[in-house]
Amino acid sequence: MAESCVHIYTGDGKGKTTAAVGLAVRFAGNGGKVLFTQFLKDGTSSELRILKQIPEITVYSAEKKFGFTFRMDEETKRQARAYYDHYLAEALRRATEDAYGLLVLDEICAAYRAEMINRKRLLAFLEQRPQNLEVVLTGRDPAEELLAYADYVSEVRKIKHPFESGITAREGIEY
Repeated sequence: MAESCVHIYTGDGKGKTTAAVGLAVRFAGNGGKVLFTQFLKDGTSSELRILKQIPEITVYSAEKKFGFTFRMDEETKRQARAYYDHYLAEALRRATEDAYGLLVLDEICAAYRAEMINRKRLLAFLEQRPQNLEVVLTGRDPAEELLAYADYVSEVRKIKHPFESGITAREGIEY
């Protein structure tokens, strides 16, 4: 790949992670090496089980669960920040040193917005990323500074969702 791009999948609709998974599968299907990471999730989402079976895809999961950021007390936030910032540093190190062609940072926009990561670290990485590394960022409400690095911005807009009718998240569909 001559030049890499940054993708952002955002919006209030269902499908941001699904789009990132689809691109990871497409990239792997073409023989590319993928590092797939998830922030603010505990590594149990159903898509990870199948991604782990694809030899070209490495799933690096955050395995600790801290709950929703808006429900965290200050001590939990402190622990979560330390954990996710270390997780980000390790993901970026792996993506660079292990010569991946695609890096997926699922829910990084939410982690960034909630200050669960070192923002300067992510921005510096996007600025100086390897020329052959395609990067996918997902999550609602990406910060303007993240949008500035994006070559693609795709919005998934909710028109209707079963949650509005009282149907809760279902395994294999929403997670």
